Amino acid sequence: MFVLILKTESVQYSGAYASMKVDNSLRLDQFRSNFRVQVTKIEKDEKKEEDLIEFDMVGIDASIANAFRRILISEVPTMAIEKVLIANNTSVIQDEVLAHRLGLIPLNVDPRLFEFMSESDLPNEKNTIVFKLHARCGKGGRITVKSDQLKWLPQGSEFLLSTEKNAPSSTSKQRTYTSFSCNQDSIPELRDKPIGPKYPGINLARLGPGQEIELEAHAVKGMGKTHAKWSPVATAWYKMLPEVVLLENIEGEQAEKLKIKCPQKVFDIEDIGNKKRAIVARPRECTLCRECIRGYGWDKKVAIRRVKDHFLFTIESTGALPPEVLFTEAVKILEDKCERVITELS
Repeated sequence: MFVLILKTESVQYSGAYASMKVDNSLRLDQFRSNFRVQVTKIEKDEKKEEDLIEFDMVGIDASIANAFRRILISEVPTMAIEKVLIANNTSVIQDEVLAHRLGLIPLNVDPRLFEFMSESDLPNEKNTIVFKLHARCGKGGRITVKSDQLKWLPQGSEFLLSTEKNAPSSTSKQRTYTSFSCNQDSIPELRDKPIGPKYPGINLARLGPGQEIELEAHAVKGMGKTHAKWSPVATAWYKMLPEVVLLENIEGEQAEKLKIKCPQKVFDIEDIGNKKRAIVARPRECTLCRECIRGYGWDKKVAIRRVKDHFLFTIESTGALPPEVLFTEAVKILEDKCERVITELS
């Protein structure tokens, strides 16, 4: 027995049919007239720790939508803890595990105020943020060390270099692990908004009687393609706009059945005279689960499609930057990439 399957794919990207002398290339004037972005939802809830935006991108190809998604995940820079100097750690958590936990804490600081740090650069006020953590449990009970115990040191590191500890005392200032020429709280943008963890309740360690943690954490600027701790989004994803079409009028008991079949409540019923007729009330809620067309004959009554150039985009920020700012930064990065390509080709 042989089964013939036709139309297994639909190719619509620019230039796909050039070999067949069919021009489906992207026209700039058409793109300008058709492209639009419409924000449908913005959530900012400190209690639920949610910071997301949902918007529609209409009139673009899937490759461009995916480019924005990849840039948001891996190329929009943020600040994250990279180096941890541990003076004392008598807790049950190993130094490496504690450093890894610290690196994943989202920091409430605008990365655009800082510069990237190369291997040859010294840590200074323009490329490094220093935090201090010192927690000790007394004789009675246990304590939980949380992210709000990380204290910002605007003057830089307080730990002396190992060469300075053994050096004879002198009148000159002893060197630390950073070379700050000024305090960071003297910068207007940082003075008005002190730096710290975005979420104060993140558990770092559990200390028993007599246990202690003392360390310094140095944060630098980086991108998610280097390590996930620098990714500014908890998630960035999109889907094509679902299109649910009733191929014929569905009335009476069939309308009631159709409404019950859909788990997402896409369909509703309207009263027309003495008749009840099914309508598509919430097409955006469709997940393409195909429950509505299961069963004999339903595929002749209901059609499920996707609009190829209409994308529902969702960005959930980790907190370093608002999600709407993250999208504008992604647009700038994509624009810079295009300009570099044009420059190299010209």
